[in-house]
Amino acid sequence: MRVLVRRCWGPRPVGGGPGGKRRPQWQALAGLGGSPAGEDGRGVRVREKPPWRVLFFGTDRFAREALRALHAARENKEEELIEKLEVVTLPSPSPKGLPVKQYAVQSQLPVYEWPDVGSGEYDVGVVASFGRLLSEALILKFPYGILNVHPSCLPRWRGPAPIIHTVLHGDTVTGVTIMQIRPKRFDVGPILKQEVVPVPPKSTAKELEEVLSRLGANMLISVLKNLPESLSNGRQQPTEGVTHAPKISAGTSCIKWEEQTSEQIFRLYRAIGTIIPLQTLWMDNTIKLLDLVEVNSSVLTDPKLREQPVIPGSVIYHKQSQILLVCCKDGWIGIRSVMLKKTLTATDFYNGYLHPWYQKDSQAQPRQCRFQTLRLPTKKKQEKKIVAMQQCIK
Repeated sequence: MRVLVRRCWGPRPVGGGPGGKRRPQWQALAGLGGSPAGEDGRGVRVREKPPWRVLFFGTDRFAREALRALHAARENKEEELIEKLEVVTLPSPSPKGLPVKQYAVQSQLPVYEWPDVGSGEYDVGVVASFGRLLSEALILKFPYGILNVHPSCLPRWRGPAPIIHTVLHGDTVTGVTIMQIRPKRFDVGPILKQEVVPVPPKSTAKELEEVLSRLGANMLISVLKNLPESLSNGRQQPTEGVTHAPKISAGTSCIKWEEQTSEQIFRLYRAIGTIIPLQTLWMDNTIKLLDLVEVNSSVLTDPKLREQPVIPGSVIYHKQSQILLVCCKDGWIGIRSVMLKKTLTATDFYNGYLHPWYQKDSQAQPRQCRFQTLRLPTKKKQEKKIVAMQQCIK
């Protein structure tokens, strides 16, 4: 049933509008202007309870899980939570499109490509991993505003890459926040719901994304079931503990052997290894490190290894475990495979490159044959390529 809401949601009106009229409480919390309570600016009647008409904005696998939950809710006729569901996504270099578009097409949901957002009427918008600032004019087209499903415990890790930075910085806890979108700035709006979960030890960003995507989808449905109440109970984000999670660049993947510890290198590998391989320089050639492993303590106690004069970046082939050992700031990391023109196992790299190099000079020391930090020039095209890779892989 549709009704014309004549008062703010919640026990007391908050915020003033033109002519002394009151804004809905969610608009006041989100710092938005707008129409008096009960009107959406176009004289359209506002629903007080489900089923909702939803416009979803998203791109990647994390967003796809939220869309999947919304779609399941729409198909559940008994619950009557979602009546209408349409999708906005971003253009993609892939012919199939991003994961959200693939799912929407497969599920026969109407899909628009940004900046086209369609012309239908909706009650609420939902954003997950969209990566575009939404204008106040667009937000105010939705009587209940736009919700954001964000994979961190805001205000920690505001920005487009929260999961990557959670892993990269070794956080032991993380979570998901359902918040309201604010115009002009990312991830600063009021919090409607937040749940904290532990980060599984040694989990990759991809593995953590799977956990948080399911949690976020369930939280979103919970908020939508009690949407007016959730909006009334929204709270501003704390001013302390703010951190930012910018997009990764190609330069992030370049290992700094003299500066980074083994733990930092493994965090980097778990954070971005599925998006862009870690890179280094060997004899003026760029090498991608594909499969990093922790070095067994028995390997580290090998007398032959301990006798070697090494410095950060020194590379030694360990025949028994068939891995490359690379010295870093505080110890060693192991590498099972690399890419140099083509994918090579550690054994292949030793036989084809390391061993012949040592044969040329029998007096050569491992410190002379070492990996060095790759310095990449800053290029906008290169950054765009990395962003596209992140979207396609997610």
